[in-house]
Amino acid sequence: MSNYKFETLQLHVGQEQADPATDSRAVPIYQTTSYVFRNSQHAADRFGLADAGNIYGRLTNSTQDVFEKRIAALEGGVAALATASGAAAITYTIEALAQAGDHIVAQKTIYGGSYNLLAHTLPGFGITADFVNIHDLAEVESAIRPETRAIYIETLGNPNSDIPDIDALAELAHKYGIPLVVDNTFGTPYLIRPIEHGADIVVHSATKFLGGHGTTLGGIIVDSGKFDWMAHADKFPGLTTPDESYHGVTYAEKFGREGAFITKATAQLMRDLGPMQNPQAAFFLNSSLESLHVRMPRHCENGLAVAKFLQSHPKVRFVSYPGLEGDKYYDMAQKYMPNGTCGVVSFGFTGGRAAAETFMKSLKLAQIATHVADARTCCLHPANATHRQMNDEELIACGISADMVRLSCGLEDTADLIADLEQALEQC
Repeated sequence: MSNYKFETLQLHVGQEQADPATDSRAVPIYQTTSYVFRNSQHAADRFGLADAGNIYGRLTNSTQDVFEKRIAALEGGVAALATASGAAAITYTIEALAQAGDHIVAQKTIYGGSYNLLAHTLPGFGITADFVNIHDLAEVESAIRPETRAIYIETLGNPNSDIPDIDALAELAHKYGIPLVVDNTFGTPYLIRPIEHGADIVVHSATKFLGGHGTTLGGIIVDSGKFDWMAHADKFPGLTTPDESYHGVTYAEKFGREGAFITKATAQLMRDLGPMQNPQAAFFLNSSLESLHVRMPRHCENGLAVAKFLQSHPKVRFVSYPGLEGDKYYDMAQKYMPNGTCGVVSFGFTGGRAAAETFMKSLKLAQIATHVADARTCCLHPANATHRQMNDEELIACGISADMVRLSCGLEDTADLIADLEQALEQC
């Protein structure tokens, strides 16, 4: 279906024809833990990875398979793996690339959960990270070591919405023989396709805009199929040397550029660690994905309107929204996301932290929630929530001030949304 446009792909990839067993128009929920093999040889072929069909519910599911194929097509990748959450997708990606003693160079201004994974959890397994100003290429390059295995960034930093220069970072990563990993949760493939700018692996928290309704946890990894693992075999032994836990298969040799990464993540990591996307979640995500092209323009429209309103308000100290003229990353937004920069707006108050807290409790339409990218507007105080584990120095390094509020604009009427913000600001 490669000749079809985005809107068509999100509706049909993975289910080009109705299910032959049921003639179901919707993607069925394959609510099963296991699969039947025709005979012992059939089972041996599946377990030997000679036959790509289903083995066990912890590895693959046909409802999930449709979701994987659709996101891979929308991102311009060759293969994908759906996971139980965005955190699982990021963890699997790092673990497929790095082993004990290895190192990651990461953007400072990333989601707090991703920061904690790289700064605190993975070091316990021997994988360390340096956090850099991703907009300073000299600083990024100086952080790369012989043991570095990836550069990790977000298309829109969370919660600052800063936009890295993906083209330049991809060129830098490839200069040192390492992949560029991009979290495209806020951008979504509707607004930006990082693989077209040189990214090698893309991850999402599908819980956010891809799902869009605050009902379903999920994550996904997409492989571009372009990184030559064997050309850098010494850096990625998990992909380029025999895996004794899987019949001595060498993923990069057997499956090539287009299959090695996702096969390893599925056959080894999903098998051993287990955060599989369940079929119910895959069903909901498939359904939500069908309206992505309708929802994202509305999120962008509301985000820009709210940013303009806040920019002119005397009680607002700053506004971070790259779609706003005059924003530090406006030019980068025009380069990478000319059709909008999602609905997430971050801002601070002239009255400081106390004003931020008063504002949040005064909202009537928008709700305080540990969520973002929902059909309904929600807000959060990062210093008290998603980035709570950071000390003051770490918060400042990530560009998060004590008075910052992250507002995720939903699909409500724009005038109603602004009216709610206005009445809450009057209380500050």
